[in-house]
Amino acid sequence: MKILSIVGARPQFVKEAAIQCALKQSEKITEVLVHTGQHYDANMSGVFFDVLSMKAPDYNLGISETLHGAMTGRMLIQLEQVMIKEKPDIVLLYGDTNSTTAGALAARKLKLQVAHIEAGLRQKKPKYIPEEANRVVTDHMSDFLFCPSQVAVDNLNKENIYDGVYFTGDVMYDIFLKMQPSFDYSMIDELRLVQDNYILMTLHRDFNVDNKDVLTKILIEISRIAKEIPVVYPLHPRTRKRIQEFGLEDLLSDLIITEPVDYLKLMGLTENCFKAITDSGGYQKETYFAGKRAAVLMPETGWIELIDNDWNILAEPSDLYDFVYSKKSVQYERNIYGRGNASEEILRIIKGVV
Repeated sequence: MKILSIVGARPQFVKEAAIQCALKQSEKITEVLVHTGQHYDANMSGVFFDVLSMKAPDYNLGISETLHGAMTGRMLIQLEQVMIKEKPDIVLLYGDTNSTTAGALAARKLKLQVAHIEAGLRQKKPKYIPEEANRVVTDHMSDFLFCPSQVAVDNLNKENIYDGVYFTGDVMYDIFLKMQPSFDYSMIDELRLVQDNYILMTLHRDFNVDNKDVLTKILIEISRIAKEIPVVYPLHPRTRKRIQEFGLEDLLSDLIITEPVDYLKLMGLTENCFKAITDSGGYQKETYFAGKRAAVLMPETGWIELIDNDWNILAEPSDLYDFVYSKKSVQYERNIYGRGNASEEILRIIKGVV
């Protein structure tokens, strides 16, 4: 059996790493890996190649257009050519990027079977959200829909999608458990941090950092918090550029600013923080894996289950101080995203059906 896997962004490399680990246990599956080129951060993703001995992509399409239509169109053309050449039995897609949608369209036009890992995510207010369009389109073209949570299964059922739907758990949880013995805690000593006595923040979304007023409000609130508890902030290049453009450098004076950190260091910091503040889609879930609550600086999220059970909150800048110092007791609900064997379960299902 031949699987053609398509990745294009940092979180997809994480998920692909989990699948590759499971593939090492199977001699009956050949994988062809295609990287569309949509986004790749060696500092964040390269560690998976080093620690898990991931194989390099067989194809790198180098497509990184800034406009959604141009990017998706170029991907569709080139992915079709790769699929015609490789003749896979199944095309494996991850998440909600343009790479995912282009892969689904190309495969469906060629009458190839499509498997979607991280199927069923939906946002309560989906209008005008590009990722939501990618999720819905891909789910409705997929033969296999591998859901990270029971909520995702329920979302698909509400759209009358029942066939080929499986609750397998989340492959990102697989990776968290596999990489945990290698987590790097060195920054705790380097920054003179005290366990459970600092806030960890990531911030990079355009709607937070490209608007001067919004970014100013966030940094003012974070500075207020930092006067009472250390705030560690690995500064994203995009955000650093905007802070400089807007003349907001003074609002960083009370924060512990670092360069962007790789996955192992980020998880090491996460496991020992008090709480987290983020606008990252994947990281808001990784904080849950580490048993830490997060304030999510987004208007909406696909990880609704973490909001509905009060583990995480959707936050405005004005909510951050109260979140950090809230004494509200929230019970940790285990196994929302399975038991850490999603990758093995996905390959077992594929091998049994294809």
